[in-house]
Formats: sequence, C-alpha cells, structure tokens
Amino acid sequence: MAGGAALRALPLLLLAAGALGKPMARPERARPGAAPHEDRPGFQYDHEAFLGKEEARSFDQLSPEESRERLGKIVDRIDDNKDGYITTEELKTWIKRVQKRYIYENVAKVWKDYDLNKDDKIAWEEYKQATYGYYLENPEEFQDATDQHSFKKMLPRDERRFKAADLDGDLAATREEFTAFLHPEEFEHMKNIVVLETLEDIDKNEDGFVDQDEYIADMFANEEGGPEPDWVTTEREQFSDFRDLNKDGKMDKDEIQHWILPQDYDHALAEARHLVYESDVDKDEKLTKEEVLDNWNMFVGSQATNYGEDLTRNHDEL
Repeated sequence: MAGGAALRALPLLLLAAGALGKPMARPERARPGAAPHEDRPGFQYDHEAFLGKEEARSFDQLSPEESRERLGKIVDRIDDNKDGYITTEELKTWIKRVQKRYIYENVAKVWKDYDLNKDDKIAWEEYKQATYGYYLENPEEFQDATDQHSFKKMLPRDERRFKAADLDGDLAATREEFTAFLHPEEFEHMKNIVVLETLEDIDKNEDGFVDQDEYIADMFANEEGGPEPDWVTTEREQFSDFRDLNKDGKMDKDEIQHWILPQDYDHALAEARHLVYESDVDKDEKLTKEEVLDNWNMFVGSQATNYGEDLTRNHDEL
C-alpha cells in the first residue's frame, strides 16, 4: 500500500465560504507520502502523471481512436530534438511540465474567489473572510463539537502557513506566494510547514513524535477488530526498517521529512522510467512513437478504458 514517495492526498478539512453562502468543501490538499500506483484502478495514476488530472479526465471521454490520435500529437511535442525517439529525460521533462501546469492552473481557478478587491494580491484578511467568514459571523450555526474543533484548528493553521508562504511579510500573497500556500510540497521554503502539518495530523497523543501505531492508523483503521491485512504488516516492517532511522520506536521531524520529502527521490523521473520500462519492446531504453501508441492505454485513457474500470469497480463493490 504505502511505499516510495509520491504525492497522496492528506484528508484535511478545509472549508471555504463565499460572502453569502455557507461553507463548502474545497479540494483536498496534497502532501507527499504513500505511492499511489496500487491504490488506483488500472493506469489512472500513470494517466494523471502523464497528462495532469484535468486532461486525463478529458481523455476518458474520447473514443480509443481519438485518444491514440491525440497521444500521437503529444509524443511529437515530447520529442524535443526530433530524432524520432522519446528518452527517459524527455519524458521526465514533460511530466514535470505537466505537474507545474496543473498547480498553476489550480491556483488560477480559485484566485478570483479570494482576491476580493481585485488588486491582484490575496491579503490574509481576504482569504480569512472568504474561507472562514461565515463561521466567524455565525458561530451559533456550528454547535457540533467536531465542526468547532475543525474550524478552531484550521484557522490558525492556515494563518501560520500563509505567513510562511508570504516571503516579504506584507500579509498579502502574490500569485507565487499563494501557490506556495496552496501547494507547499512544491516549494523548498515550505518544507518545514509540510513536515509540521504532517506531524500534527498523525500525532494523536500530541507527544511531538509519530509512533508505529499512529503511522499505521493514518492509513488503516481496524474497525472490525480482525487480523491486520498483509500490507499493514509490511508497513509495520517499513516503519521499523526505513522510517524509524534512529531505532527509538518513533519518528521525529527529521525522520518525517526523510519519509515524505526524501532528498534523493524524483517523482517525475521515477514515473518516466516506469513508462519507458513498460513500453520499451526492443529494450533500447528509449521509445519510438510506435511503441508508445502500441501501449497507448498506459499513457492515456478513453471511453473504453474508463468503461472497463467502471465495470471492475462496480463488480468489486457488489
């Protein structure tokens, strides 16, 4: 289940409210962590890494023929030196570009919701009003203890993160600073915040460390009280062998950073190597356009692959 280090969603509660509307759930924020390949149906992770989430969804609406045709045009763009081959390096560069585009498009999509005075900056007060204004003005509507706890926890946490992203300290975020606020895992100066938030979310006994049971509880809740699945046993071994570096039975902040933000792991390179390995029929460590198109459903989806995944998912749920 969990292993390596690729982005996975952290189930944080972040509520956003317009000036007139009640709070609404916003997209989950992401933090580095467990490798998602085996958690998603079919080639969904590969599709999202290669295309970006939005573009991957658009391919899922195409016929297989249309998907292959559009993939062919993408391959031509990836082949920077126009030598007829896609190298691992070219594929890595493409995947990094896709990841960056997704992040900046995501920021552009929500920018107008927060830049209330249209000055092309988002002040902390604007963000606080847009996100928490309804709660602050109507606390009587949030009598539920869980709701109150969530708001009281998230407001100071967001303020702390905002101030860390606000490099010039003027409490007004430029687009780059707001991007760091929404996607801290992508920015070097936000690493400490990512580690701290991860610790706070997993450290249920609030002792400042993550022990093995807390580490497992973040991924698996044994509600039925039966034996743990094999993958959980494997994760316990991972914790002991690779997470708890000083062997004191728990992870401190440095060990958490080594886990979720490893220095020597390049997500885009790992995905590029994976795609080349799976598609390189003649094993020359580079891909022709034909090799990509022959294995097209690993790179992109279509109505057919989407339908097949839906059938599998529905069958598993029966």
